[in-house]
Amino acid sequence: MPTSEHSRTLTIGHLVESLDDRGVAAALGDLAAAAPDAGFRVVVVALAPSGHSDVAERMARAGAPPVELNVAPWDPRAVLKVLAAFREHGVDLVHTHGARPDVVGSAAAARLRVPAVSTLHHIHEHPADRGDQLRRTAKTLARKRFMNRTIATSALQRDWYRRAAGSTEGLSVIPDGAADPGEGTPEERERLRRGLGVDDHEVVAVSVAPMRRGQGQDMLLDAVAGIGPDEPLTVVLGGDGPLRPWLESRVAADEALSGRVAFRRSTDPVALLRAADVQLHTTRHDTMPRMLLLGHGTGTPAVATRVGGIPEIVTRETGLLAPVDATRIADELVRLTRDAELRARLGAGARRRFLDRFAAAPWAARLGDVYRSAAGVAGAPAPAELDTPEPVGRG
Repeated sequence: MPTSEHSRTLTIGHLVESLDDRGVAAALGDLAAAAPDAGFRVVVVALAPSGHSDVAERMARAGAPPVELNVAPWDPRAVLKVLAAFREHGVDLVHTHGARPDVVGSAAAARLRVPAVSTLHHIHEHPADRGDQLRRTAKTLARKRFMNRTIATSALQRDWYRRAAGSTEGLSVIPDGAADPGEGTPEERERLRRGLGVDDHEVVAVSVAPMRRGQGQDMLLDAVAGIGPDEPLTVVLGGDGPLRPWLESRVAADEALSGRVAFRRSTDPVALLRAADVQLHTTRHDTMPRMLLLGHGTGTPAVATRVGGIPEIVTRETGLLAPVDATRIADELVRLTRDAELRARLGAGARRRFLDRFAAAPWAARLGDVYRSAAGVAGAPAPAELDTPEPVGRG
């Protein structure tokens, strides 16, 4: 029965695996700050400790200090520990993120007798075999049974979910959002160039994707190696990851790359994006990469691969898309390097798209509708109103 407490602030307990700065929790730091204006507050519980975390500090500054548990994989006490944390904070609804949080969080929600919502963050389009496909379908059907609502962050996930579950009933498509990083300033641009030792006319293209398998930095280096030396281009690889030593050794061993590619391991990725002329995101697979959202927020045009959910971020008004092919990536990067007017137009479009579609405030507002509907708050949208439409032509 719908409650008449429509003005009461709901407390949403988010359950994640850890507070990894590059993981799911990164976006929740922004959500914690935007939530009060959307009519709810956020409590984030992490199953595993993560050591020092910038995300934890951001959550604390937003008045939502997270809870880090120390729950080993498949620890039978996991549900009881999460249950105690949620009870302490008076959670009205549980929102889970990831495989283990889905299992533990749905059980905790059942014990608390509160609704549960889950976000799809990763999908597997190509099952290893028939048995793998059956297991994934079973997990999807279990999600549909035990969760009041599932949230997909992209149309790609929506289509995958429909194939596995048979319909999009109980599914909402809500792209992740992010706090506004703001546009860069001429001073930031000049400071980066001075540090790189490049002239003002040089185009600086930045990649801040994690340096791990599948993120495509190897393919990006192949693309850069094929670009002529006369192009006024410098490429910066920011951030860190297990592949960084290999990438650094490859650049050092190639004269064409060593004169054009620089690494900035410790520089804030957003600071790099704010000072860049172009953002590079040449991954082989991705769903809704947060760094592309932030790059759009800084007003930086993108050159990205046409994979996963990336075309739902990068459009013809905000950047250039290429297939997973080093030569085609190089072509699009050269095109943007040579055309300052195109960079300015696409950068302005990227900024507009971020504010319209990916800013934290509208994201929080859309999630607020889901939470109030699941909690039965009077005046909230009916569940059917929140279901994403069935894809046209998919009968």
